[in-house]
Amino acid sequence: MSQRGPIVRLFSAIWTGGDGIRKILHLLVLLFIFGILLAALSDSTPILPNEAALRIQPVGSLVEELEGDAYDRAMEELTENPRFQTLVQDVVDALKYAKDDPRVSAVHLELSGLGATGLSKLRQVADAMESFKESGKPLIATADFYSQQAYYLAAHADQVYMHPEGLLFVQGFGSYRQYFADAIDKLKLDWNIFRVGTHKSFVEPYTRMDMSPEDRESTGRLIDELWEIYRNDVSAARDLVDGTVQNYADNFVALTQEVGGDPAAVSVSQGLVDDLLTHAEVRELMIAEVGEDKDGSYRGFGMYEYLPQARLLDVDKVKEQNVAVVIASGDIMFGVQPPGTIGAESTSELLRRALNNDSVKAVVIRIDSPGGSAFASDVIANEIEALQVAGKPVVASMSSVAASGGYWIAAGADKIFASPSTITGSIGIFGMFPTYQRTAEYLGVSTDGVGTTQWSGQFRPDREMSEAAKELFQVVIEDGYADFIKRVADYRGMDVEAVDAIAQGKVWTGKSALENGLVDELGNLDAAVRAAAELANMEEGSYGRFRIESSLSPTEQFIVDLLSATGPVLPSMRRNSALETVAGEVEELLKPLTRFNDPKGVYAHCLCTIE
Repeated sequence: MSQRGPIVRLFSAIWTGGDGIRKILHLLVLLFIFGILLAALSDSTPILPNEAALRIQPVGSLVEELEGDAYDRAMEELTENPRFQTLVQDVVDALKYAKDDPRVSAVHLELSGLGATGLSKLRQVADAMESFKESGKPLIATADFYSQQAYYLAAHADQVYMHPEGLLFVQGFGSYRQYFADAIDKLKLDWNIFRVGTHKSFVEPYTRMDMSPEDRESTGRLIDELWEIYRNDVSAARDLVDGTVQNYADNFVALTQEVGGDPAAVSVSQGLVDDLLTHAEVRELMIAEVGEDKDGSYRGFGMYEYLPQARLLDVDKVKEQNVAVVIASGDIMFGVQPPGTIGAESTSELLRRALNNDSVKAVVIRIDSPGGSAFASDVIANEIEALQVAGKPVVASMSSVAASGGYWIAAGADKIFASPSTITGSIGIFGMFPTYQRTAEYLGVSTDGVGTTQWSGQFRPDREMSEAAKELFQVVIEDGYADFIKRVADYRGMDVEAVDAIAQGKVWTGKSALENGLVDELGNLDAAVRAAAELANMEEGSYGRFRIESSLSPTEQFIVDLLSATGPVLPSMRRNSALETVAGEVEELLKPLTRFNDPKGVYAHCLCTIE
């Protein structure tokens, strides 16, 4: 073999040297990346100071389950519009751990960012606050502005402060919605409605221009009960004279005029707030409680810094015998759905994981749902029955709402717990099939053709429904209602007639549902877990507790961990524009047409939004 010439050797040397430099640069880049990762990871588990304040700052609504999976949420953190939600269990756990943690000498609850939240979730956090106060450590609530929901929590604190330019607004409870019957008629739409239940009001916006007397009676009774619970809870927490909260709401303008026109001063004069403090004054107050940090603020750490470490030290979390908690939150739909929505297949898969896990001896299904697909509700109910057949008791725990399809799921549980303020019941069935053949005709469009039977082409939205099709739809709806009330009667040990009397789409608070036999006990999630353990013959302290959740792929989990390594990002509290608000209302209006996907078009859903 001939020797290489000098030119070949020169280029070979250059290539070899260049390749070596490339490898060195590659190694340096990798070391740089890993250095960033290690630094980020070390920052994600900071050493928490001793004798400091735990800062809890909920943003957006308190929810049982964050919408979207962890990967979607991590991606949204990189956008300008992350979802504004805080897990209620995170706040409850933080207070629970802080109660006995010597590092935590006070809790600062900053409530300016709290959004619309159901009363039952607020009561869950308030219970945790009352338990924390048993430690003797101060619990201080502050806000620039207090919404009605935020003030409910603040009232349970030891000290309540608001900014001097702030406002505490208490408006009571109400239920208002838009009605579209005239608009539907002007658009020449035929909105075919099928329902069973004199109080099943979900369909009324499409058939009326006002609230029906039945809905007015049922909803009026509901909001009166919720308002009474709110007033009583706040008055007891703040040791107010009976009638103070009602007077504050009814006579706010007159009360403001009495103190010289300062809305913030009214809250102090009526005893709802202890004092008005600027941000700097709040900072000085906290420094006096826990000491000063090196940056001039008070010594403290945030909830999301604290929780990962506290949970690692929770020795009671998982044991050889456990109660599994499965969250069923959102509208009930067919198929696989992301967290924040209840999917027939996805939620059933979580229940099957509990069934196949030998360490799980009992299950609590935590329901926060106004219902949805009747078919999907029944599929999930079948999985609950499978757990019971396997000897694993199931307890239903109702959050803010467990109505219609949400109650369908709960009815078969071995025991049902509700909060006094849970919205439940709404036992009824409906279906809707709008057609637009008159609109098409007005625009000069017609539909024609042939078929082999009377059903051929019948369920097209561009054709008028025949009387036979309408009769078939109504038969299906009535059969669904009969199945619903029989299911409740069988599981609750009641006569079908007795169930029918409290059904018909009527909504109830948890307190009234207990009186009517729809639930077994009033209690929170912890009470439901204890009851499930008792049903499985597990003694206190012998069992653990964990949530069964949808899981990510290894790649998705790596990306989530990587993005989370620098610590949680607190989203800016940007308010929706008027256009975005309107768009959201339109999306809500179109849900029955664009989102609900029951195979038979039959729904057990409660339009029970309370503001």
